[in-house]
Amino acid sequence: MKKKIIPNNNEFPRFLNQLAKDLSKFYYNKLSKKFKVQNKIKGKGYDPVTTADKAFEKFIRFKINKKFPHHEIIGEEFGYKKSKSDYSWVIDPIDGTRSFVIGSPTWSNLISLNYKGNPIYGLANFPILKKYYYNQSDKVAYVVENNKRKKISVNKKAKYIDLKLAAGLHGAISLKKQKKITKFLNLMQFPCSDALSYAQVCEGKLDVVFQCSNKIWDIHPLIPIINASGGIVSTIDNRDAKFAGNILASSNKNIHIKIQSLLKPIVK
Repeated sequence: MKKKIIPNNNEFPRFLNQLAKDLSKFYYNKLSKKFKVQNKIKGKGYDPVTTADKAFEKFIRFKINKKFPHHEIIGEEFGYKKSKSDYSWVIDPIDGTRSFVIGSPTWSNLISLNYKGNPIYGLANFPILKKYYYNQSDKVAYVVENNKRKKISVNKKAKYIDLKLAAGLHGAISLKKQKKITKFLNLMQFPCSDALSYAQVCEGKLDVVFQCSNKIWDIHPLIPIINASGGIVSTIDNRDAKFAGNILASSNKNIHIKIQSLLKPIVK
């Protein structure tokens, strides 16, 4: 795969750093109260959206439009704001809306900046956990917790024999197909907590995350953080993760290849 050319502009990580702080203040000042929930796909399953999702996205769009008025914006709840710019922002106002609905603290705000369609900067902000993750460049990523910034890195020395793996199938793999990947299923020691699990790979706390049915706003903001922390991320059939779908993130190449081989029977 050709190396992507990433514009080095400190203005973007500075903006994301401040946006994380603004988003947490916005939540505690405006959204930490009762909210309404709707099911986007009535009769066909459960895909919740809340009034908080919509409020967060409007807030994020306002901040982006104020700072970068000519950039394109793609959001889960309010669609496209198209432009001729090479830069586009991809927004998941609440990643883990189900967690948000039941009061679990693992939900987050996800935002990425893309250049010519490729994610180059990302933010994963966790207001309840009071921390956020972002990448400063294509080689440096941080977690900020209790106002202290710490550089993060995957566990490059992780071995298949004792790896820590989290997975979320989200009903995307039938029981018939699951029978073809029993060796993989036996490795699922930890639940997948959406973006938090990917962030834990970046910190070296987990070694592998496999998650089905990602949309672009679920994974684009995490790709730059994973890459900058030394991790590997792709679809299970080894396509660029920017295409979304069934996503695999690993701490090193050897583990990534091994897990892909275990998942090969379910690749379409």
